[in-house]
Amino acid sequence: MQLNLIGKVALVTGASGGLGSAIASALAGEGMVVALVGRDRDKLAAVSANVQKLSGVAPVVISADLTQPAAADECVSATIAAAGRLDLLVNCAGATKRGDFFELDDRDWVDGFALKFHGCVRMCRAAWPHLVAQRGTVINIVGVGSRTPSMDFLIGGSVNNALLNFTKGLADRGGTDGVRVNAINPGFFRTDRTDKRINLLAKNHQVSREQAESMLLKELSVQRLGRPEEVGRLTSFLASDHAAYIHGATLDIDGGVTRGL
Repeated sequence: MQLNLIGKVALVTGASGGLGSAIASALAGEGMVVALVGRDRDKLAAVSANVQKLSGVAPVVISADLTQPAAADECVSATIAAAGRLDLLVNCAGATKRGDFFELDDRDWVDGFALKFHGCVRMCRAAWPHLVAQRGTVINIVGVGSRTPSMDFLIGGSVNNALLNFTKGLADRGGTDGVRVNAINPGFFRTDRTDKRINLLAKNHQVSREQAESMLLKELSVQRLGRPEEVGRLTSFLASDHAAYIHGATLDIDGGVTRGL
């Protein structure tokens, strides 16, 4: 399927690793010019090299802390200065802390919302005029915790649920302004974050890493962990005109983990 994204410009936050880097690589593979935003300069450099190899075009690399109020405007301005336009904003930055409710303090809750929620809000506000000009797209990478509460993921679940509400509400404005807004809910993917969870499970149960992974899959009732590139391909499709009638939607990509309606 030809997605006709060649020459368009995407800004991807959280692009220094995990799903963010996979999304950036997938978009570059479709011919998009990609702006990479993350906090880790060394990791961004590695992703940048891969993106350039895929697309033949050097990406825009922006080291920024999106918990800072001014960062969003700076990221968008840098993208426009380098690429001249903006067609797609992918908000993928944000990792929230797991743990026992009574061991998570106010700082943990503030941090949880600061990057993933407030960073997304600010990026949308900064990017909006440019997206309106190109009749562009916003895709928020959220997570299945938004739909399925868990006692050890109260911060993440609350943040993710707020992001789904934000996505729906912003889509109403997008219908007026000509900007499509959607969300993707990833389940459990083979990323560093999931690897840490498996390693902790292995340590706590004194089993091998392979056994711990099997335990996790059994708990989730899924056959395997997702591959990050699968989220990249879904993001590319949602960014294309083939998905032009998908608006204000949340697409789960989780191997069947989410069983609620």
